[in-house]
Amino acid sequence: MQDIWEYSLTVFMAFFAIMNPIANIPIFVKLTEGQDEKKKKEIAKTSNIVAFLIVLAFILIGQYIFKIFGLTIPAFKVFGGILIFFIGFDMLQSKKTNVHVEGDASFDDGIAISPLAIPILAGPGTIVTAMNFVVKASILYLGITVFIFALIVLMTYYAFIYSSYIVRFVGDKKFVIVGKIMGLIIGVLGANMLIQGIKLAFNI
Repeated sequence: MQDIWEYSLTVFMAFFAIMNPIANIPIFVKLTEGQDEKKKKEIAKTSNIVAFLIVLAFILIGQYIFKIFGLTIPAFKVFGGILIFFIGFDMLQSKKTNVHVEGDASFDDGIAISPLAIPILAGPGTIVTAMNFVVKASILYLGITVFIFALIVLMTYYAFIYSSYIVRFVGDKKFVIVGKIMGLIIGVLGANMLIQGIKLAFNI
């Protein structure tokens, strides 16, 4: 029983550190800027469900997916790193990201899929972490991994739908500062992901 609790805590901490529901709030707010609460909830729901299904698929059949399509973790890290870097860069410059166009008529609902669901929520780090936990794992431990990831996804969903209240509580000016700091962190994370992908690709 102790091993199960230790395993569960390890999985929870790993997923929380990778996805970090709180740290993703500035990204969600930026991408959904100008939209009403109903639209934001719809995007939050879609992005988290898609992220959960993507990671679940990799947990169950990830190794086969990579083999069938000839995918590699380095290539996934490189592309994900580039996309995340530019999101962070736009946040630092106080610009709207290229995936966002203000206004209901031209708003791109696809942001729920990309970049929110993938690679921000279900990015290379999340997928690799999940796959690492379930390699040669028993059905019990596989089930625990899925359950804990679902819990993190639920936390992320509520962080997204209450993002407006969190921003209001913190204050606009403070949130701008926090947003820029998070933009810097996100940009660095993207660059780091890119570097890791290059290192893995060339065995550096």
